[in-house]
Amino acid sequence: MKLAAEDIHTAISSDDARRVQDGTHDDPFAVLGAHQRGQSWFVVAFDPGAETLSVVTQDGVEPMQPVPEAPAVFVGGLPGPGPYRLRGTAGETTWEIEDAYRFGPVLGEMDEHLFSEGTHQRLWQVLGAHVTRHEETQGTHFAVWAPNAQRVALVGDFNFWDARRHVMRRRGATGIWEIFVPGVGDGACYKYQVTGPDGAALPLKADPVGFGAEHPPATASVVRDIAGYNWQDGAWMEHRAGGNARSAPISIYEVHLGSWRRRHHEDGRMLSYEEAAAELLDYVADMGFTHIEFMPLSEYPFDGSWGYQPVGLFAPTIRHGTPQEFRALVDAAHKRDIGVILDWVPGHFPADPHGLGLFDGTALYEYADPREGFHQDWNTLIYNYGRREVANFLISNALYWLEEYHVDGLRVDAVASMLYRDYSRDPGEWVPNIHGGRENLEAIAMLQRMNTVTYGAADGILTAAEESTSFPAVSRPVHEGGLGFGYKWNMGWMNDTLDYIGREPVHRKYHHHQMTFGLHYAFSENFILPISHDEVVHGKGSMLQKMPGTEWEKFANLRAYYGFMWGHPGKKLVFMGCEFAQPGEWNHDAELDWDAAATPNHAGMRRLVRDLNTLYRSESALHAKDCEADGFQWIEANDADHSVYAWLRRGGPEDPHVAVVCNFTPVARHDWHLGLPLEGHWREALNTDAPIYGGGGLGNLGGVEAGTGAAHGQPFSAPMILPPLSTLIFVHEPGRTQ
Repeated sequence: MKLAAEDIHTAISSDDARRVQDGTHDDPFAVLGAHQRGQSWFVVAFDPGAETLSVVTQDGVEPMQPVPEAPAVFVGGLPGPGPYRLRGTAGETTWEIEDAYRFGPVLGEMDEHLFSEGTHQRLWQVLGAHVTRHEETQGTHFAVWAPNAQRVALVGDFNFWDARRHVMRRRGATGIWEIFVPGVGDGACYKYQVTGPDGAALPLKADPVGFGAEHPPATASVVRDIAGYNWQDGAWMEHRAGGNARSAPISIYEVHLGSWRRRHHEDGRMLSYEEAAAELLDYVADMGFTHIEFMPLSEYPFDGSWGYQPVGLFAPTIRHGTPQEFRALVDAAHKRDIGVILDWVPGHFPADPHGLGLFDGTALYEYADPREGFHQDWNTLIYNYGRREVANFLISNALYWLEEYHVDGLRVDAVASMLYRDYSRDPGEWVPNIHGGRENLEAIAMLQRMNTVTYGAADGILTAAEESTSFPAVSRPVHEGGLGFGYKWNMGWMNDTLDYIGREPVHRKYHHHQMTFGLHYAFSENFILPISHDEVVHGKGSMLQKMPGTEWEKFANLRAYYGFMWGHPGKKLVFMGCEFAQPGEWNHDAELDWDAAATPNHAGMRRLVRDLNTLYRSESALHAKDCEADGFQWIEANDADHSVYAWLRRGGPEDPHVAVVCNFTPVARHDWHLGLPLEGHWREALNTDAPIYGGGGLGNLGGVEAGTGAAHGQPFSAPMILPPLSTLIFVHEPGRTQ
């Protein structure tokens, strides 16, 4: 039935039709789809590619009529309310589709309420692109927050990237825009075309809560169905709290997945998550590490940022595979009793045009004032932590990785830059807080809430702060006034000890305190001792290159240093390649130097780290009280002339004591007497000068006997040989004699 002109204009006004066709209508759901006008029902549809369009119902096919003033807008009669489809033709081509504008809203009132007050902890269940079944039809629901936008349109490979075809529905005062698009599923590429408050169209934006992305340098979001995964890690999840506890041995292998190994026979490509689940996990398990820490895996545009400038916080980077494949990697790690920690970056984000910057034409995610919202060091933007929706976005993202991917911990990057408003700024370049101080009170509150939420919702996880200042109580509970982190990286220890070990031994006696100073504050926080990627880039040299002396001395120095580190209170972290003393600096564009790793000195270093991990895990005294003062006692802290250090480690009442002795000169110390608290046999559990590690083979024939003769304030003592540039670790074995 051909509609009369008056029926067409009853269904839609000429002005509305023109605005729909021009792509300037900000409320297309008011005019498109099925509507009752008086006693009649009409369908109004827009399809710029159609020569004819018809309404298909169970009653038959009804031809639609173009609006004269806007011929890409069609009007057709409808028998009444109910489902229908649209059939279009162009030349000899015919297609039939569901009309996105016939579907009602997906979001519920409670979701809107929680979002508005900034308490929707699982924001990813509301925003983003969700493959779902809505009103008995399969498709994808898209939702995005853009409160100041005049209009938001969904564009993608399913609608010819035409911003007129899927203009979204505004959800009241929340600032959320949504649309359900039937027929769209996993793998579809999309972005948002946002019209700012001034009416200007912004660069196409990726989805802030998108679960997938295209391979860089392409920048579109990709629909990924993240619903459902058959996890096989129930046993791990039940006991992981013990593995993340302060009393547990925690030895972390930090990995940049893009450069751990490459596939040379396939143009040097990076490993996939699936390949890492086999090769990387085999290596980590063999080396005795308890955890892997991945440098950021949330999607990022620039390889050279190493992931620290992310655009897609909710998307595992496609460089290595899909979200389900990343889940499989985590699952496989848990089956090997290996925890997985992710670097998490809530401190800043890049200003790439497809990212969060000026997302709706205003400073939405970032502070508007560049004195607050621009990182001078990194040319990035700073989140507006005081805006409840932004804080909620970040906290929800933290929980997302823990819940959806069973990640065991988050290491939070650049915390110091978040805590201080004057971070890396000169006077006059920053804005004081409401009390006139330099602390970013909003960032502090966000971090406290993040830790409260994540520890409360995800049982047994850990969070760790990379915090380089003396900000108090970083790893103390929020209810005690702390930030609530489980652990803090000990950057001071790292800086002091690397400065010391990099000096020629003849000068070390003048800097003796650098190796002892960390014990003045070692138990003020729950510390992780980090030798991270930051120490082997940007001209700093590899760990081996930092060492002084001949080649033999370089290896000996580094072996002694690792012995010192593993014997020192605090959890352990080393960056990949450091475990085998990679000869050169880390290069993110190439794999580690595995050829060098196979040579004797480097293989010996790897054997040493493996044995240190084994000893650290097996001897409770070396880990149970890493964060407690009564687990440590100096034996000798002041022998600067000989550059010798010695201390005791204690665990529980029944755990054997452990003694650690370091000689940081290239001179062997014969008949050196070590004071000890208990008599009897002390097994030489590890000697970094052992031939299997590449050392000279000086030692104590497997152990020493502590007898009468006090020394170093201890009631007993044992004569021993201290090899040059070495660390010895002794375990007391009561009841045994040599």
